[in-house]
Amino acid sequence: QVQLVESGGGLVQPGGSLKLSCAASGSIDSIDAMYWYRRRPGKLRELVARISSDGPINSTNSVKGRFTISRDNAKNTVILQMNSLKPEDTAVYFCKADSGYMVFWGQGTLVTVSS
Repeated sequence: QVQLVESGGGLVQPGGSLKLSCAASGSIDSIDAMYWYRRRPGKLRELVARISSDGPINSTNSVKGRFTISRDNAKNTVILQMNSLKPEDTAVYFCKADSGYMVFWGQGTLVTVSS
């Protein structure tokens, strides 16, 4: 089992920055890839960024150049640094971990981009 706890959400003005953290605990050695997803109001959950255990990174086109995913293995944490935030980035952001054939989700953290 893997437990994931997100933090760092909040209210930010357009153009601002936030850093989201996802702390993993439990069977962390079994984690392959970790992800950030988001669910914007009225929309389906969508992939934001992915990072593998060996480092390859992917992110969706709408956040490229603005969001950066990184992994601190010493702290068992995945970070999503979000810069140049736009109102359309308002969403609940979720962390996900793949462990073999199992998938684990965090509870989500709300990001609101508004003036």
